Formats: sequence, C-alpha cells, structure tokens
Amino acid sequence: MNGHSVFFGAEPRRGGPCAVAASTPRKFRASVEFLVMLALIGDSMVTLGALCLGFWIRFDSGWIPLFTKTETLPFLWDYVGLISLGTLFLIGSFAHLGLYRRGSFLRYRGIAKVIVEGSIFWFFAYMAVSLILKFDPPISRLFMACSFVCVLAGMLLWRLLFSRMTRWELFSLNLRQRVLFVGWGKEARKLEKEIRADSRHPYEIVGCLRTPSGQRHWSSSAAVPVLGSCESLTPLLKEHRPNIVILADLSVKMEEIVRLANLCEREFAQFKIIPSYFQTFASGLQLETISGIPVLGVGELPLDRFSNRLLKRLIDVAGALAGLLISAPLMAIFGFLVHRESPGPIFYPQERMGRNGRTFRMFKIRSMKVDAEEDGPQWAKENDPRRLRIGAFMRRWNIDEVPQFWNVLKGEMSLVGPRPERPELIRSFESVIPHYHARHSCLPGMTGWAQVNGWRGNTSLEERIRADIWYVEHWNLWLDSRILLQTFFSRDNAY
Repeated sequence: MNGHSVFFGAEPRRGGPCAVAASTPRKFRASVEFLVMLALIGDSMVTLGALCLGFWIRFDSGWIPLFTKTETLPFLWDYVGLISLGTLFLIGSFAHLGLYRRGSFLRYRGIAKVIVEGSIFWFFAYMAVSLILKFDPPISRLFMACSFVCVLAGMLLWRLLFSRMTRWELFSLNLRQRVLFVGWGKEARKLEKEIRADSRHPYEIVGCLRTPSGQRHWSSSAAVPVLGSCESLTPLLKEHRPNIVILADLSVKMEEIVRLANLCEREFAQFKIIPSYFQTFASGLQLETISGIPVLGVGELPLDRFSNRLLKRLIDVAGALAGLLISAPLMAIFGFLVHRESPGPIFYPQERMGRNGRTFRMFKIRSMKVDAEEDGPQWAKENDPRRLRIGAFMRRWNIDEVPQFWNVLKGEMSLVGPRPERPELIRSFESVIPHYHARHSCLPGMTGWAQVNGWRGNTSLEERIRADIWYVEHWNLWLDSRILLQTFFSRDNAY
C-alpha cells in the first residue's frame, strides 16, 4: 500500500503558508544529496587525516619508543595502501550503520552512537583482517590503537560542527520531511508530541484532515491545524507539498484508502499507515507474501534468532560467574547486617513469571521485615514502612538483587531483560493492561530498559510495559551494555 517513495524530498512549489522557499525561488537551499556528499567528503578527509596523525604519533613523534634498536621506521608512503583501505572500510561501516540517512543529520546523539559503534567495529575487524592477510609491511598494533583514538576524537568533533551547521535554515528546510495526517487518534497524538518535544526531529507536521468516520469524535491537538476533509486531499497536496501522508484512521473504507494512496503517488508523496491493529511489536511488522498474497504481520524479533540467543546466553553465563564471585563478600556483609537488624532468613525467595509464562523462584537479599507480606503481595512504595533501615540502602543501590546471578547461571533469568513479576500481581492486571504478556517472549532480567528509565516500583504499568516491549523489539548487545552501565547510575524510584 506504499506510494512512490521520495528519499530526498521534493522541491516545494509556490502556494501555501509553509512553502517558504517558494516565494524566494532564487534563494539557495542545500539538498539532501548535497549534504550527504558533503558529509562523505568530510568524513573521508577527517578519517584520512586521523590515520595519518596516528602514523605520526606512533612512528615520527618520538612519544612511543621503538621496541628494539634494530627496528626500522616505516615511511608514510609504505602505509598509504593500509591507510586508504582503512578509510574506505571505516566509511563503509558508517554507511552500513545508517550514518548517511536523511533522518540522522539533525540528531547528534544518534550520530555519536553510530560513530562509536562503527569505530569499535572497524578497529577489531581491521585488526583481524591484518592478521589474516599478512600486510606488507606488517601493520603496527600501536599504530592501530593511536589511529582509533584519533579517528574517534576527530569524527566526534567534526560531526558535532556539521550537526550544528545542518540546523541552519538553508540546510534544515530540506532535511525535515513535512507530514500530513489523514484522521487522528492516540498514535497520531503520541507522534505529534514526540515531534514537538524534539527541536532536532527530522519531521515537521503540516496539519491533519478529517475523515468521514471521525467527524463525530474529532479530538485533534490544538497545535495541529485542521486543513479540511480527506476529500480535499488533492488541492492540499499541491498547496502544502507534504513529503509524507500518514493515515491514522483505519475505519476509512478500502476504496478510499486506495484513492488516497494513488493521489499521493501522483503528487510524489509517501503514503503510510499507522498499524493501529498491531499495538505490540509494531517495529517488527513485515510485509510477506503467501502464495502471492501480501500479508502484514509481526516478523522475526532479534531474540527469535538462535545465534542471538546463544550469544546472549554465553555473555549471561560469563557475567553470572563473575557476578557471583565479586558479590559474594557483599552478600556476606549485608546478610549479616540484615540478620542483626531483623533476625530471620537472609535470603528471600519469590515465585516469579519468566519466559513463555513459566514460573521460577527468584532470590533476593531480604530488605523488609519478616512479616512484610502477611496481608498479601503488594507493590513497594516510597518510604515503605515494611522496609528495613539497611534495606532502604540496599534497594537504592540494587544490592538486594545480587543473588539473582544464581538465577542467571541456571538459565531462568538474563543479566538484562524485562523484570519478572509475581504471578499473583500479574493476575490482577493482565486483563487490564493490553499486551502485558508480550514481555514474556524473552528471559526476564536482573535489570532492564524500564528500570534504568525510572519505571519501577509504584509507577505507571503501561509505561513499564511499553519500555519492555521496546527492548524486545530493539535488542542488541550495545543496548544490553548501555543498560548494564546505566544500572549503576539510575536510581529513580528505587525504593
């Protein structure tokens, strides 16, 4: 149901309040192709210069001594082939990671993430290739280390300057794609809030159109102008020149959807549909064909792949063994303090629900009084009277969770994943919170995306589930590493 895709945006025509450039047709505005070429040239020059600087630091600066007196210094000319190959390889890594996509230019945080990931991948891959191919002259490991630091610093600084430059009007006008909504709803309102909240968002909302079925219950945002009805789409496309038209009301009849898609194709606008019927794993939706018939459904998620699960499991086992060894003294010290304040068992086992709904016994260092749940299970809350004095400290710093390394080692949990809940609590809200059990498609974790973003304790269940589902959809090793690191610094609602 896609219309003709316009990857680099159409030149706005005259007419319409938002067609700023139309009234000044001679004013220069950089196209996206121009920015991509400028970024490619700049990245190549910075990378080439950083590699040459790495060569100078290693061999000509005198800062790093030679290992032996008989070691001869290579000339820069001897490394020209290696430096050229390294530059091409790094630029290819950046391109594969999406550094040159239209939507990435305005967001420096995303750019920096790609630069760090690409540089790390380039460093290890280039080292591996140098060992396999046996370059002549042999490539210096210290040269690679110096070059890695120079490339990372140089690219981050250059792209910071480039990102600020792209915010100028002559660049940003073409980088931001203009969006027109047909119909309105919860998903459209959420998207609108996301765009309004981020000044660097690569989209600009033109307005929205009424649909026949939405006439009675129209609730558009005051910030989004209503430009008319969907029947008037043709003149509005010519007037406002949106790059993307999004259908947010799936109650529109099929023949009307086909008409809208055809109109967008003729006017060189992308036609997209918000899949309201798929509230879970929306980013995993894929169009497949069965006997030639197109079928839209949830595709394969990252942790559905055996290789990803195996890799995650190997990291879990290594992390659990290291965690048990490191945390053993902590468990002994805090176990003693707990027993001294509140005589009784040190460890507190709880039944929790894990992957595919299977239950298991999760272990914690007891942080509350022995009779804390004599009235039944309940959420922990701020200044909880059931909590021990030492328990407040442990919960704030996640020390009470360290026995769960044993659960990870047994394969019942992972280091990172949605936090497991108690079956008694789940039964009270599983029918109220939509798509709750989607989070059970992977192993629960000692820490998770929801927790490092403050969605724990007595906070919004819907936001917590949304964060858990986002993690399941977007899992990768870098995300797990980021969550583990943030766990040491994120203590919001840890009570």
